[in-house]
Amino acid sequence: MAAKSFDMIVIGAGPGGYVAAIRGAQLGLSVAVVEREHLGGICLNWGCIPTKALLRSAEVFHLMHRAKEFGLKAEGLGYDLDAVVARSRAVAKQLSGGIGHLLKKNKVTVLMGEATLPRPGVVAVKGGTGTEEITAKNIILATGARARVLPGLEADGDLVWTYKHALTPKRMPKKLLVIGSGAIGIEFASFFNTLGADTTVVEVMDRVLPVEDAEISAFAKKQFVKQGMKILEKTTVVKLDRSPGKVVAHLQDAKGTVTADFDTVISAVGIVGNVEGLGLEALGVKIDRTHVVVDEFCRTGVPGLYAIGDIAGAPWLAHKASHEGVMVAELIAGKHAHPIKPGTIAGCTYCTPQVASVGLTEEKAKAAGYTVKVGRFPFIGNGKAIALGEPEGMVKTVFDAKTGELLGAHMVGAEVTELIQGYVIGRTLETTEEDLMHTVFPHPTLSEMMHEAVLDAYGRALHM
Repeated sequence: MAAKSFDMIVIGAGPGGYVAAIRGAQLGLSVAVVEREHLGGICLNWGCIPTKALLRSAEVFHLMHRAKEFGLKAEGLGYDLDAVVARSRAVAKQLSGGIGHLLKKNKVTVLMGEATLPRPGVVAVKGGTGTEEITAKNIILATGARARVLPGLEADGDLVWTYKHALTPKRMPKKLLVIGSGAIGIEFASFFNTLGADTTVVEVMDRVLPVEDAEISAFAKKQFVKQGMKILEKTTVVKLDRSPGKVVAHLQDAKGTVTADFDTVISAVGIVGNVEGLGLEALGVKIDRTHVVVDEFCRTGVPGLYAIGDIAGAPWLAHKASHEGVMVAELIAGKHAHPIKPGTIAGCTYCTPQVASVGLTEEKAKAAGYTVKVGRFPFIGNGKAIALGEPEGMVKTVFDAKTGELLGAHMVGAEVTELIQGYVIGRTLETTEEDLMHTVFPHPTLSEMMHEAVLDAYGRALHM
C-alpha cells in the first residue's frame, strides 16, 4: 500500500505545532500532525496553563489572608492541596480536549505515536498497532523541549522534583529548595511559599530573574524576601545527599560551601531541545547545543524541513512558537510571510508580584550603543492600584534619546502580564514617545502608569 501523502506534516502538537497545522489547513493544505503524548504539548498539559491555575489558587489564598484590609471577614482559612491540583489538571484537560476539537474542525489528520524521519520527505509513525509511513514535501519539527537535568541533581519524584512532579505534588513541602530563578523556578517558589512552605531559591547568576532588567529584578527580589523567601544569588548547588525524607544540599558561593537541610528540592535549571531519536543528523540537520539551527524563516537548510518553537532555540515561549507556526504555514502555502522580530516578543512571569517585559533592558540598550532616556512610574502613584490594594510595583520604559523609539519596557506588579501587550503593539508598530504621549489612556486603570512612565522619560510625568 502506498504511503499516505500530505502537503504538510507537523511533528508535535504543542502551541507551535497545532497552530501551524490549523493555519496550514485554513490555507487549503492537507495537513497531518504526529503527537506522541498530549495534544497541546507541555504548555497546555504540564506548563503554562496548569501552573497559572495553581498560581491563581495561591493568589486567592493570599488575598483571603488580607480580607481585613478590605473590610471583610474570613476565618478558619486553609486549603486542600489535592483539590488545588485537581482544579489545575481539570483546566489542562479541558483545553487539551479543545485542541482535539479544533484540529478535527479544520480537517487535520492526527496520528498518535513516535515520529522519525527515515528519509527526506518521509515520516515514520510508530503507534500502538505498528509503524506506518506518511510523506510530505514540507515537514515542520515542533517537538519542543524538556527540563535540563544536571548530574547529581536528577529528579526522583520523591525528594527531588521536576516541574511535572511540582504540578502534581503528593505532599506539601515544609522546607523547599528551588534551584534556578528563571520563570519556572520563581513561579513554583511563589506558589509553594504562598501556601506556607519555608522556601529558599538558589540562582547561579548575580540576580534573580536574570533575563529581566536589573532594576525590575531588584524590586521583585525585595518583594519575595518580604514574603519570607530566602534568595541566594551567585550560588551553585554542587551536591545533594539524599536520605529518607531529607535532602542535604551543598551550596557553594564565593565564600565557600555550606550545607542546608530540605525535605523537597525543585530543579528548574533550564531546558534542552527534543532533538534525539528523530534521525535529524542523518538528514544533515545542524544541531547546536540541543537546538536545531534555523534561519529567520525557521528553515533548517534541509529542503522542505522547518523547525519552530522551543526546538529552534530561545526565547522558549509558547507565543513565539505559535507565531513561528503561522509564519511557516504561510510560507509553505506561498503567502508573503514576515519573519518574527525577537525584540517584539514579550516575556511574562506569573509570580507575586508579576513580572513582564519586552525589548531591550536599560543595560542591553546602552551596551548596544544607544543613548537612552529612561522613565519610571510607581504603582503607589496610581489610583486604581491603591483601590485594588496593590501599591507595590513599577513600570519602566527605555527610549532611544536620538529618535524617540521605544527600545524596551519592563514592569513588576499586579496584572503586568496583561498590561505588557500595550507596549508590544507599540514595539511592533515602531512607536515613538510622541505617539505614546498622545495616546489617551482610560481612567482609572493600571494602564495609566504606562502613559506616566513614558512621560517621565521626558521629564513630563504628571502624578509624581
